[in-house]
Amino acid sequence: MFRLTGVRLKCFAAGVLLQAGLAGAADYPQRPIRVIVPLPPGTASDFIARTLSVPLSDVYKQQIVIDNRPGAGGLIGSGLGAKATADGYTMVMIAPPHTMAALLNPNPPYHPVKDFTPVAGIALVPNLLVVSPNLPVKNVLDLATLLRNNPGKYNYASLGVGSLAHIAGEIFNRAAKAKSVHIPFKFIGDAITETMSDRVHFLLFTVPSASPIVREGRLRALAVSGSKRASAWPDLPTMKEAGLPEATSDGWFGLVGPVGVPNVIVTQLHDDIARLLRDAKIREALAKGGAEIPNDTTPAAFGKLMQVEYDRYVRLVKEAGLK
Repeated sequence: MFRLTGVRLKCFAAGVLLQAGLAGAADYPQRPIRVIVPLPPGTASDFIARTLSVPLSDVYKQQIVIDNRPGAGGLIGSGLGAKATADGYTMVMIAPPHTMAALLNPNPPYHPVKDFTPVAGIALVPNLLVVSPNLPVKNVLDLATLLRNNPGKYNYASLGVGSLAHIAGEIFNRAAKAKSVHIPFKFIGDAITETMSDRVHFLLFTVPSASPIVREGRLRALAVSGSKRASAWPDLPTMKEAGLPEATSDGWFGLVGPVGVPNVIVTQLHDDIARLLRDAKIREALAKGGAEIPNDTTPAAFGKLMQVEYDRYVRLVKEAGLK
């Protein structure tokens, strides 16, 4: 009887796994693909996922099912994704709360980097730095100086601990070497109303969320938080251009799967998504929601971004004493 031992056995096993992966990818997908969104309907993550779901369904002739699983700042949805079968039929649309929620929880159900397979970077959504109408500042450095010289006197709004606005606000605090107070709200309308009334002094909300009130003149925008100017606000400087580069922060969004998704499926999904992101109509739809397409959407680039942001948030949580 012919027996496989040692190196031959390892090679044989690797070959079987490779063939299984190739066979699984050749007819992928054979059934609907579930995309978990760990945040509620109407959020940027939900908007981006739904914008891509219809055209991707057309490509695959299979439904892309958006499954909103909000709760615990994103821990519930991302936790489900981490434990899913790694066959390419369960994906997660993640954003910064995916990372921050895990860091703020003493017993998180997943590691935000190690427990996931990056598939594609999809969008960057910058924030507008917005101040109350009567705050005596004209630019970013004025605000930084005011906050630094008056520790604890001024505050900023967010939509909860670990939210995009909270993360951006604490990044701004660290960059300005200031101590402003975090005021979380349940609803964006309440946060904006309190800022208009001068009871809250500044906020960093996504471009589509903050733009209408700024355009009406009820709040003032000083800068965009992203690494480049926002197409919706071409005349507003970036944080770097405004003199505070350490305050730069993009809301990043991308697709991941659980650890172990076959490389051939990851490559197929990425390539098909990247092709859709080059479509003018899809780019226009995302741009209306304030989303910019990353220069590099590859799994390697998105995986690197996840790690860089994880390391950044670890430092932020420690330095700011966030809980």
